[in-house]
Amino acid sequence: MSQTAYQVPSLIRGVLSKLPAYPGSILFSGGLNLALKPHLQADTLRHLESRSLRIEVRDAGVAFDFVCKDGSFRAAKHDGEVALTIGASAYDFVQLARRAQDPDTLFFSRRLTMEGDTELGLLVKNSLDAIDLPTLLSGRFAPLAALRRMRPRQQS
Repeated sequence: MSQTAYQVPSLIRGVLSKLPAYPGSILFSGGLNLALKPHLQADTLRHLESRSLRIEVRDAGVAFDFVCKDGSFRAAKHDGEVALTIGASAYDFVQLARRAQDPDTLFFSRRLTMEGDTELGLLVKNSLDAIDLPTLLSGRFAPLAALRRMRPRQQS
């Protein structure tokens, strides 16, 4: 299959691409810290330290710039070259996260791109592959579970 099964509609892309990038990067890096950071090895975080990273969701017209500082992901405003840019469609990123698609298959079909430091790209890929999927998909991040945690506790 050369095209993804879903593309962000052009109207939505038009709106998203006009939004300022930094607030999205703040949300994205916060999500990485909640969902991904606890499962990354300390050695991986050391290799990512101070490296400029970007995720491009091509069909949505958005990019998230971030950096790893002191073992945590933080939003960044990258000027100039980025150490590693990973790009794909929104659909393909979801497929990768669900492990419904293999990153190598997407890469060789040119649906997933990595630009910049190849060694860093392999480190990111191998680190994500090493994480146990059920750990990431635990009910903790399900929308209803999150809403229950935010609901005020009833006093007895």
